[in-house]
Amino acid sequence: MHKPFLIMQLRPENITADSEFAAILKYGGLQPHDTVRCRLERSGLPELDLNHYSAIIVGGSPFDVSTPAELKSTIQRQIESGFRHLFDQITAMDFPFLGACSGNGLLGAYCGAKISRQYAEPVGGVDITLTNAAEHDPLLQGFPKTFRVLVGHKEACDEVPPGATLLAQSASCPVQMFRLRHNIYATQFHPEGDSQEFILRIKTYREHGYFPPPQASQLIASIANEHTPHSHNVLRRFVDRYRTTIPVTARH
Repeated sequence: MHKPFLIMQLRPENITADSEFAAILKYGGLQPHDTVRCRLERSGLPELDLNHYSAIIVGGSPFDVSTPAELKSTIQRQIESGFRHLFDQITAMDFPFLGACSGNGLLGAYCGAKISRQYAEPVGGVDITLTNAAEHDPLLQGFPKTFRVLVGHKEACDEVPPGATLLAQSASCPVQMFRLRHNIYATQFHPEGDSQEFILRIKTYREHGYFPPPQASQLIASIANEHTPHSHNVLRRFVDRYRTTIPVTARH
């Protein structure tokens, strides 16, 4: 018997939230019964006992951490407050965590990094380069020095978050992946993303400021043949590393 993975999502649209969840299952090697799914944009973060879970995976979101506080919705402010409390617990326990895109911004901001639009990247594929520290990281060991990932974000960490280890960077974004302590990870890229998933997001978010709307067709054409197997393997390795088995005696 395995402890479930807690999948936290922040996408208000059912179509993109459902697709993202399916992609996390597919590339993480998970079944629905291996997870507990939580739609945070509906009611914020619940009270959690982390001992009930193997790890936490957080997906992307149209919410921006760098949006001025007075312009943030009530639910966004609730979510950000909830994450600050959650990160207090996670960092104290060094609890396994993988935050993608918005999860990266939330964790980076918690650590004290400035989040801004300076290193935004348009929707598409980019090459990221691993740092020397990544050579000994269990999620990245044995990977090629440079590999392809899918990105699309309006904001990013301006610098490596204080106390974190930089694992990957790109020419257009200096913080593509970092680790806090031993088990807490964040990626600016989307390890669950594939071409079909991103085509859906292009169609859904064409009016959300990620790109000029007339470019949607061009972006869809350019992303159709993107393949990112190493990016997917980051997610799969995270799941395989932190899948926790509950001893049979614990059920009696």
